Amino acid sequence: MTALRPERESGADTHGGAGHQGTSYGGQPYGAPGAFGERQGAEAYAQWGGGEAYDDPPPPARGQGTVAYAPFPDDETVALRIPGPPEPPGARAAASGPEPSAAPGGRAARRKAAKRRHGRRGGAQQADGASGAAPGPEEASGAPLSRVEARRRARARKASPAVVASRAIGEVFITTGVLMLLFVTYQLWWTNVRAQAQAGKEVSDLQDDWANGKRNPGEFEPGQGFALLHIPKLDVVVPIAEGISSKKVLDRGMVGHYAEGALKTAMPDAKTGNFGLAGHRNTHGEPFRYINRLEPGDPIVVETQDEYFVYKMASVLPVTSPSNVSVLDPVPKGSGFTGPGRYITLTTCTPEFTSKYRLIVWGKMVEERPRSKGKPDALVS
Repeated sequence: MTALRPERESGADTHGGAGHQGTSYGGQPYGAPGAFGERQGAEAYAQWGGGEAYDDPPPPARGQGTVAYAPFPDDETVALRIPGPPEPPGARAAASGPEPSAAPGGRAARRKAAKRRHGRRGGAQQADGASGAAPGPEEASGAPLSRVEARRRARARKASPAVVASRAIGEVFITTGVLMLLFVTYQLWWTNVRAQAQAGKEVSDLQDDWANGKRNPGEFEPGQGFALLHIPKLDVVVPIAEGISSKKVLDRGMVGHYAEGALKTAMPDAKTGNFGLAGHRNTHGEPFRYINRLEPGDPIVVETQDEYFVYKMASVLPVTSPSNVSVLDPVPKGSGFTGPGRYITLTTCTPEFTSKYRLIVWGKMVEERPRSKGKPDALVS
């Protein structure tokens, strides 16, 4: 767009047809001397061309009949401009920041990228970011992963068969260890607690029955308590029941009397014979755990409803086979006894916490004392 300038007089041709050709406002030529005057031409030049470039040529030189035009050096600032709205504060600083890069590709690619950032897969991406894994170049740029790349990453996240197998084996070992620990706790602690409670109740029941005269000597049923065993040196007081059944007698914390079949032994009140007893050395009350500490001469007392039978420890067989039943003979082999008498035999397992062998302790009766005469010295002292 050029600067505005005066038109020709009304009725004159634009190109000098009818009327005064080449005249302007007063009949003077546009570029003739005196047109606008020297001062007006200089002022106009200073106003229009003083350092600014316009599309119109500068004013003509003085004394020239025709106008000599020379273009301005810069014609880009000639066009009029409408000033834009004022920028809000901070807009220029915000505009100078980094612009978010649009997802490459068309509209479909941008939609996929938006879904990956905010859609259903956002949780998985956040989980990956929370785990500390560095994003790949595709994730960093926001571009959607190809199907091959997605499968590759899924396989990389999936544990290998060796890892899965090692985890399974580890879980089996841990479970087995926990179960074994629980079993050991049950065997070594809980069975003792329960058996000692049962044995203590049986002792109390026996003493109450004896005080009330409810029980009389004679035949006893399997599992029935009929006497008490005292070992003062070991601080043991345990009921004696008929039979050696684990469920009915031994596992309930009591001592069992060999009274069945080929293993049947005499009762304490018999004139001659061997009173054989069995008891646990470990677990289930473990009444015979420390009988290996007995020494010759240590008292062993059997208390019944009517009498006390006092034995003195005579000998011990540290290890023997479980099938060696000769230790229960009326004159037990290996005991050192040479003839008939009134003996007691204590049998238990050895070594501790196993049942591979048997430990045998023998004693010989030295006193039979009626309850009416009071307790024997072995129990009083």
